[in-house]
Amino acid sequence: MASRSFAPLSSRQENTIGLGRADGLRAHKPGQRLVLGVLTENDQHNRVFGQISSKYESAFHAASTRDVNTNSATIGHVLEPVVDSDEQSSSFLMPSELLLVDDAVQDLGSGSCIDASMYSLLEEETASSEDVLCVPEYAEDIHRYLRECEVKYRPKPSYMRRQPDITNCMRVILVDWLVEVGEEYNLCSETLYLAVNYLDRFLSCMSVLRGKLQLVGTAAVLLAAKYEEVYPPEVDEFVYITDDTYTKKQVLRMEQHLLRVLAFDMTVPTVLQFLMQYTLEEQICARTVNLALYLSELSLLEVDPFVQYLPSKTAAAAYCLANYTLNGALWPENLYAFTGYSLAVISPCLKELHKLHLGAASRPQQAIQEKYKSSKNCGVALIEPVESLPLP
Repeated sequence: MASRSFAPLSSRQENTIGLGRADGLRAHKPGQRLVLGVLTENDQHNRVFGQISSKYESAFHAASTRDVNTNSATIGHVLEPVVDSDEQSSSFLMPSELLLVDDAVQDLGSGSCIDASMYSLLEEETASSEDVLCVPEYAEDIHRYLRECEVKYRPKPSYMRRQPDITNCMRVILVDWLVEVGEEYNLCSETLYLAVNYLDRFLSCMSVLRGKLQLVGTAAVLLAAKYEEVYPPEVDEFVYITDDTYTKKQVLRMEQHLLRVLAFDMTVPTVLQFLMQYTLEEQICARTVNLALYLSELSLLEVDPFVQYLPSKTAAAAYCLANYTLNGALWPENLYAFTGYSLAVISPCLKELHKLHLGAASRPQQAIQEKYKSSKNCGVALIEPVESLPLP
């Protein structure tokens, strides 16, 4: 079979779609639909409507550079366990078990209306509540617990090498699309980090055909939104934003598969959590914080090499690079005492992040750059990266 590639992103101008929530909870952009195309082999690929955008066309064609011989029997298997010759994961499932059709899945309702008085109550509680990370009595205990958990819930560093039908380029495009989805629905930044963690942990255990990679990503962000958001988008909205490439039942079934493979472990430490701890421990200006957030989100794009670094170390590298870019300093002594990380330990990750920052403006995936060019994020994506770092 000839070499196959992702279809390009497409957008569609339509009437504004109601999101099923109270006014003001979501700033949905009128008439805009974000679509990540899938393979032409996908049964529903031809249902993509509207004008096809060429924004990612070259990236999609570059994502697949090898021939994939797939017979009709293989096409029927959406997911298969990835078997590591060195170790077996306890969460591996047999294909027949994973692909079991759950006929009991029923459509979700449109959601119930919430009394308007509840919104003011929630706003008052949010305004008066103090971030638990700001409590100095518990900061070290929380950090120690997160450091223990990050080892337990990390993806396997070399999982992409064992994926037979998807590549790192395809994952980069998918994560870039997830950033756009997050902006479209005003999702929290933590939702994005959780979704990428769920995606990588799932791909560490299961092999996925490229035609279903977007479905896995959609289910991952749906789960992350349910976990993190006060008012997560409805399932129908995720079906809509993929331009009906997948049905509602497919999304719900994939959500079930993710939960089973991840053993329902949804509470995981992310780069964002560690970065917020560092910024609270060592006070820095808002511009430096936003630059560190921008750099940490850039690290989500590349599975190699950043998946091999623990989230706490990636957060430390983002802090160092942002601090040096704007303030001329790297790793303060206060954070060395708090984390136990020396600059020498952080340096390998810091160098990789610096390379990523240098090439961020020229890469085809620009969703993160556009996000951090806005004034609410201090326009940090427009800051010129430093040419070199004072590292050996």
